This record gives sequence, C-alpha cells and structure tokens, in this order.
Amino acid sequence: MAKRDFYEVLGLEKNASDKDIKKAYKRLAMKYHPDRNQEKKDEAEVKFKEIKEAYEILSDDQKRAAYDQYGHAAFEQGGMGGGGGGFGGGGADFSDIFGDVFGDIFGGGRRQQRPSRGSDLQYNMELTLEEAVRGVTKEIRIPTLESCDVCHGSGAKPGTSADTCSTCHGMGQVHMRQGFFSVQQPCPTCHGRGKVIKEPCNKCHGHGRIERYKTLSVKIPAGVDTGDRVRLSGEGEAGENGAPAGDLFVQVHVLPHNIFERDGNNLHCEVPINFTIAALGGEIEVPTLDGRVKLKIPAETQTGKIFRMKGKGVKSVRGGLQGDLMCHTVVETPVKLNEKQKELLKEFGDSLGGTSGEKNSPRSKSFLDGVKKFFDDLTNK
Repeated sequence: MAKRDFYEVLGLEKNASDKDIKKAYKRLAMKYHPDRNQEKKDEAEVKFKEIKEAYEILSDDQKRAAYDQYGHAAFEQGGMGGGGGGFGGGGADFSDIFGDVFGDIFGGGRRQQRPSRGSDLQYNMELTLEEAVRGVTKEIRIPTLESCDVCHGSGAKPGTSADTCSTCHGMGQVHMRQGFFSVQQPCPTCHGRGKVIKEPCNKCHGHGRIERYKTLSVKIPAGVDTGDRVRLSGEGEAGENGAPAGDLFVQVHVLPHNIFERDGNNLHCEVPINFTIAALGGEIEVPTLDGRVKLKIPAETQTGKIFRMKGKGVKSVRGGLQGDLMCHTVVETPVKLNEKQKELLKEFGDSLGGTSGEKNSPRSKSFLDGVKKFFDDLTNK
C-alpha cells in the first residue's frame, strides 16, 4: 500500500514552519491516540503510527530536506537513510517525542525540574470586636522553615556547589519505557532535584532550610470580620534550593461581645427600659463603640421596638458607608416591690378597668378575642 504524503498526513503545506509541524502533531496525536479511541483501537493505532512517522521525518531538518527532494524513496532500502526499514540512523526515538509532546498534554515533559516554591502558612488570630472595628497592629510568633543563612539555601557546604545529577542530567526526572509508552518519574538518585550534593552544609545538612521561630508585626485593617484573611507576601516557608518563599495568611476570628452582636456592618444590642419610661416616654443612655449617647423613647413603647442609630455601626474594610446600631427595646417588669408600690400598681390596674381595659391594652384585647374564637370553634365542631 502506497504511503500518503507526510505533509498531507499532518494537514500542512510544504512551507510549514517547525512550530506548525509540532502544533499539528500535538493536535493529531491527541486526537488519534489509542487510549482515547478504545472502540476503534486498531484503526487508531495505524493512524497514530502514520502521524508519528510523518512527524519524525518532518521535524528533522536533514530528513525533511531529503524527503522534499526524493519523497519516500529517500528512506527506503538503499536510500540515503541507509538503515533499511524506513528510518535513517539517528531518527527521533518515540520516547523522546512522547516526552516532548505528550508531556505537555499530561503535565510532564522533558523540562528541567525547578526548585519548588515554599508552602503557604496560616495563622489564626482572635480579635475583640473593638479591635476588629477600629483596626489594630499585633505581633505574632510563628514556627517556619527559613533559608539557611550559612549556605543561603543551596544545601551545599560553603565553597562548594551541588553537582548535576549524572542519572537524569539535571532534569530531575527519568523516562522508563513500558511497551508502547514512555513513563516519566522522579529521578531515584537526586529525588527530582536535578542536583546531587556531595558535601552538604553542616548547619542544614543539605536541606537548604532550617526551622526557626520568627516574630512578625501584622497590621489588621479596620472593619475586618470573622473569615477575613490578611496576606503577608513572602512570609511563609522558604522554598527549596533558594526558590521563593510562600505566603503567610492571617485568618481573623472575632470573639463574641457581651453587649453587641455584629451583622455585616450593623451592630445590634438589647436595651432594657423601665415600665414608666415605656409608658410615658423619656430619654435613656445607650452604649456605642464610641461611648454613650442619648436615645429618646416615645410614649407607649412596646417590647421589640427597634430604634436605629445611623452611622454608629461598623465601617466596612472594603470601603463604603458605615453601618448602623440597632437598639432592640425590652420593657422590664418591676421586681422586689414594697407594699406601697404594690398598692399603687393595684390602684393603677383598677383604674384601667382590670383585665378588660380595651383602650389601654389593645394587644391583650386582641389576644383574648383570638383565644375566645379558638375555643368557640372547637366547641362547634
């Protein structure tokens, strides 16, 4: 069976660049890879080998020049390849192509292993409501891995340096042929570092990092709330072999307050008022985070009435308007009355008409009417 033109196989023009050839091969190899075509695996393998053969020829400048001049005859028995069987000496090994192309697809590739960035760290910080609302600067002490100050993160004894690994040649990874595939794995000699330290640093013993506690000053902005995080760039663990350090994240948790409860940028508090002020009205003092302020209570105020104090809440850490303070009133029943007070209250109750005072106790009247209707309905069923 005659072979198809290699440019046609890859869907390219004869003036295609090296970049175009590689791009076309990646696309087609991914499309026709046998593992991605289980239902038509045999057909896919034939197509895949045809694509692979075209790429091996066109990606090599010498072979491509010979193919452009002589076509397929250049690589047949006795042709310029001289190897007999279709490919000249020094042809690209499939494991090289697999590592170069499929490494990009599956996350590997024959790239030199880079030192890994240090890990990010998290510190949990508890704040009072006042600290969270106003902002605060606090010092924290954290355990971490820092770059060794003797070898400066290289892991090698001062005056020496790490050698390139002779097994992986600095790549940090090796390829193992397993049948049709080439499997990439960390180098067993250098454990993926690409370097071998023959004379390790006496302080860090070749690790390039040492354990230390460090003290940091953390500025918490005003308005933070539980769940917010403050990021300190580069204050996490040091990276390996001089790689950049990770970041430190300070996680905020605001402690419960004995007076206020926060809801977004608003504050809520419960304000007890005595029976007389609730009935006749008056003025009371209520707490805010900025001190005490006066609050006017209108006559006939009931339990549950909410008074809003504009701008007495929290200013958001992300900007915008300041929240409000919501005062929830609770009418307090008098306790520990003396005999005279009890007598006065009794006289006051009698003046209202006892429990039947519809005018003075509209909610009680409405409730009693509802109870009466409920029992009447039960009786009539």
